Amino acid sequence: MTDADPDEDLVRRVGAGDEVAMQILIKRKLPRLVALAARMLGDRTEAEDVAQEAFVRIWRNASRWRPGGARFDTWIHRVALNLCYDRLRRRREWSGSDLPEFADPGEDPNGGRLEDMSRGVERALQRIAPRQREAIVLTYYQEMSNIEAAAAMEISVEALESLLARGRRSLRTILMRGADHD
Repeated sequence: MTDADPDEDLVRRVGAGDEVAMQILIKRKLPRLVALAARMLGDRTEAEDVAQEAFVRIWRNASRWRPGGARFDTWIHRVALNLCYDRLRRRREWSGSDLPEFADPGEDPNGGRLEDMSRGVERALQRIAPRQREAIVLTYYQEMSNIEAAAAMEISVEALESLLARGRRSLRTILMRGADHD
């Protein structure tokens, strides 16, 4: 197994102003960045804005990225997460609350319990502490290893595992309270 960064050549080309390389990088990374931001923010439109801003930053700063440090994928996840936190801070400043409002999704026409559970988990995710949410999203939804997620969060693996444990407990508590109201 090699530790070579699979994006190294593309990032180098983007840094040299290669627009085709940038299009390839966007095609590779856009779905994951939008998914990450959507889970962090609870809003798909805002998530798309975050992903767009992340790619603008890549275009502007790719020439400064150096292989051998953090993998490019880790770096771009960190950029997207920082942009998410900026938006979450602005929400608190504007609304006095860090929890987004959710519309009642109504009854699922397919009668699908799985979709209901998925929406419940997504809503619960928005209610836990942001750092716990970040750890869970990176590990479970972005399918990063604990080492990769810890690097993206700029914390130790032990700290990540602690956040994961607390986040899972918080989610379980929130979901169990919701089940009590059914």
